[in-house]
Amino acid sequence: MLAAKIIPRPSITQTLAFPNPSIKTSQKPSILSTSCLKSSSQSVLTESLSTTPANARVKILSEALPFIQKFRGKTVVVKYGGAAMKSEALQRSVITDLVLLSCIGLRIVFVHGGGPEINQWLNRLGIKPNFLNGLRVTDESTMEIVSMVLVGKVNKNLVALINKAGATAVGLCGTDGRIFTASPSPNAAQLGFVGEIASVDTSVLRPLINDNLIPVIASVAADGTGQSYNINADTAAGELAAALGAEKLLLLTDVAGILENKDDPESLVKEIDVRGVKKMMEDGKIAGGMIPKVNCCIKSLAQGVKTASIIDGRLEHSLLLEVLSDEGAGTMITGCS
Repeated sequence: MLAAKIIPRPSITQTLAFPNPSIKTSQKPSILSTSCLKSSSQSVLTESLSTTPANARVKILSEALPFIQKFRGKTVVVKYGGAAMKSEALQRSVITDLVLLSCIGLRIVFVHGGGPEINQWLNRLGIKPNFLNGLRVTDESTMEIVSMVLVGKVNKNLVALINKAGATAVGLCGTDGRIFTASPSPNAAQLGFVGEIASVDTSVLRPLINDNLIPVIASVAADGTGQSYNINADTAAGELAAALGAEKLLLLTDVAGILENKDDPESLVKEIDVRGVKKMMEDGKIAGGMIPKVNCCIKSLAQGVKTASIIDGRLEHSLLLEVLSDEGAGTMITGCS
């Protein structure tokens, strides 16, 4: 069994700064200086490197090569939400990361929620948001707002931002092409139109992915009768990653990752296997809102996804840190060895 490795989380400055070449360190130097990640509608990669001295650029690209080779041509499913969605600066960081990863050959699938935006619109209309065990209670009126905001506003805004940054995105929701077929939650009497995923159909997605387009998928789906349901975005991303045979599932969150001691932010578990993470849940070290995220990762790994990571969406360029460096930006969960 792969035991949990508890490594003090590096500061943002340590993580993003280019290291002094005269100092030897066991940590792999980050390839991600903030100065080399400026978005451009012409070429994200060219623009990002143009502000870095020539020798440093060569070194950065050389260090990136093993990671690019590992993931080039592989499908990576990213779930987007939380703090990274609320902050415009972090939103730009995420979009830049996505486009850069697409430029170097990763096949990106982007799944999103939009809880804060939904709450804003509900409040505007005088509807009080209501939650039960972390899930939004979704009556008929709320479901209508959820669909309008996620599919009509958030989704299209993300598509526009990705297109502006130089890639080509296609906006979809779970209903399109029956990507997701929903079924009512077992707690439908209390939760209303909150659904689970009964089946996944990737036929409409594969041609887009093969053409290096970025599907952007809102977590709304319908059942066989056409009734719309609000789907948890983590669940949607996990099920889609499994159906696509993804190399990696990435869940952006509002926390550093899984902590050995929930009261100690320095006790980040950088890597752990399924048996180890289940043991942590049994011991009560993983609780609250982290449980459904961990269960989502476990389920996707059981269905063939290679690795699943819960990463810190509050950290600028956390996607690149997770994919293109040894440091990572959260907790990576692997299957049992």
